Amino acid sequence: MENNNYIIFKKQRDIGSIINDTFKFLRLEWKPFFGYVFKIAIIPILLAVAAMIYYTYESSKFFSSIDFLNPTTFTSEIFFSNSSELFFSSFLLTTLYLIAYVFVNISSLYYVKSYIENKGIVNFEEIKRQADEKFWAFIGLGILTAVITFVSVFLFILPVIYTSVVLSLASSLLVFENKSVSQAIGDSFNFVKGHWWETFGVFIVISFIVSILGFMISTPVLIYQSNQILTESLSLINPENSTISLTMFSDPIYIFLNVLVSAAQFLLHSITLIATVLIYFDIYQQKTA
Repeated sequence: MENNNYIIFKKQRDIGSIINDTFKFLRLEWKPFFGYVFKIAIIPILLAVAAMIYYTYESSKFFSSIDFLNPTTFTSEIFFSNSSELFFSSFLLTTLYLIAYVFVNISSLYYVKSYIENKGIVNFEEIKRQADEKFWAFIGLGILTAVITFVSVFLFILPVIYTSVVLSLASSLLVFENKSVSQAIGDSFNFVKGHWWETFGVFIVISFIVSILGFMISTPVLIYQSNQILTESLSLINPENSTISLTMFSDPIYIFLNVLVSAAQFLLHSITLIATVLIYFDIYQQKTA
């Protein structure tokens, strides 16, 4: 008798089935799935959120120091003296966000691998062990992917779109075929060959859904931010105010809302990861059939 509560990953699917099974899996497994992800990634996520708060604080200090009505007073010496901490906070934010997303990727993908290998029963200790073992591999994959994508930018729009779609499956090759970082990146181009358009189609739909969900979650922050920006802009009408204080960057309410939205963004990222795994197995089954 077929178990309707178990998602079979290793089979061919059309685009509609991939989308439906992505959300079916999350609907059935959301509690243990997100629970495992946060158990493994909670510290990196908290550090990334703390870096975001630090960055917004430094942004507030930097822009508050600018006299927008008298820009000639803002010399290069003042710029570099005021921006050093802003650059450091930006670097720290980028680094910690990369690490947090790596842990989310690892925990999500190895959750699915354990789910598949154990027929729906997930081993947390196994996931944690594999996450620790593959951390640096995923860091390397993330850096190389970013470099390749960055280089593709200079080759105009189409190469960026092409490489982004291809490299999105490199992490699945790393996990499910136990390839090295260089092998996963190199083989991803051949793996997607002949299946690029269907992969692209799934990502377009998933990206649209995730964007809508992200917009809905971010709406309170956007409303609050717009109100604060309007207030700050109106303050410039007063001739005695020559600088923008941008107090929202140090506003506890704004920071709290951003913390919630940032945490939610990591969860939304998992939706794309599940779809990526389903795409991987769809192509794999077609190639090995």
